[in-house]
Amino acid sequence: MDTSTPFSYEEAFSRNIGLITDREQEMLKNSTVAIAGLGGVGGIHALSFARLGVGGFHIADPDTFECANMNRQAAAFASTFGKSKATTVEAMIKDINPHARVVSHAGPVDESYVREFLKEADVFVDGIDFFQIAARRLVFAEARKQGIPSVTAGPIGFGSALLAFDPHGMSFDEYFDLHDGMSEEDMAIQFGLGITPSLLQRSYFRPDAVSFKGHKAPSLVTGTLLAANLVTCEVVKLLIGRGQVRYVPRSSHFDPFVSKYKHVYMPGGNRNPIQRFKRWYFKRTLKSV
Repeated sequence: MDTSTPFSYEEAFSRNIGLITDREQEMLKNSTVAIAGLGGVGGIHALSFARLGVGGFHIADPDTFECANMNRQAAAFASTFGKSKATTVEAMIKDINPHARVVSHAGPVDESYVREFLKEADVFVDGIDFFQIAARRLVFAEARKQGIPSVTAGPIGFGSALLAFDPHGMSFDEYFDLHDGMSEEDMAIQFGLGITPSLLQRSYFRPDAVSFKGHKAPSLVTGTLLAANLVTCEVVKLLIGRGQVRYVPRSSHFDPFVSKYKHVYMPGGNRNPIQRFKRWYFKRTLKSV
């Protein structure tokens, strides 16, 4: 840090004031967000929260940056290839706010670490890779156990869909209709259908572009940036206690490519007959391609 221009928290985030109050800024400063996964969405989430002036971070990711990350990940540069996502994002957070309290973990949030990862966090933000459903189930379940609200949003085509989970409301497994014994592919399908019940992307999204075996799906920077906008705003509402938060089975989806924004109410989540039909149709489509 350039010591000729001393860092001042109040000055750094002074342009927030007017949209949030001084008291609310202090609340953000004293808040802690836990972000699992720092790739396509998690890294942008972390840097967005840092620029909001959120003071505490628990971040985790076992991976390193590679060339295939360049099209959408905020901390992916030629200079970061081969470097830990966790330590790289930690350094970027502290470059934005040198006073930030950051606990980083260059490993998975597994059964041995999940309790510590969420300890004293005010909100859990999901940035876990789309196909890592078992890991996602573990962290959501622990957040619920600790009474912590959870937020997830991912790139869906050119847009993004947002879901928030009340620790005293419908659980992650209940909404997505997940249970032990399901195949990895079935869990991924359930997650994909549940996160975007509106299917605003259906006019241009090709199901055959998703590889369940290869754990690959198309993803654009427009979607990751939009996900960060949706998540950041929703988490601010949770942290300062102002504004309406719509919890599942309600969700929202914005797709700028088709110029549509939709709120969805899906009673029963993926157990809803509409969702069950979508699952049948999607699996049938996959078999035909």
